[in-house]
Amino acid sequence: MSRFHFAGRTFEVNYGDLVATNTYAADKNNLTYEITGGSLKGATAKVAFEWKELDGGNFVISWQEADGSTVVHIDNFEKGSSLTFFTTPIGLLSLSGSLRELAD
Repeated sequence: MSRFHFAGRTFEVNYGDLVATNTYAADKNNLTYEITGGSLKGATAKVAFEWKELDGGNFVISWQEADGSTVVHIDNFEKGSSLTFFTTPIGLLSLSGSLRELAD
């Protein structure tokens, strides 16, 4: 798999009740996420992810968390939008919100 276009950069996703930062590793397809707002605040993990570029500047980004939950983002870094679907032991959830790059 080729290098992710946004490798080495950090982005905040804000879904209102859940805010997180996603830091994409510069050297491989790993990301570190940290929940910075909402009921899950403080949760953090480093995960391997897969990605594919779609039409219109959209990227699908997916990973599996340690508890078996799966996360799929459809992010448009140019437009600053994020849509996510994730499965948990209690079911399928979806959120939409904003996406912005954070300065180093």
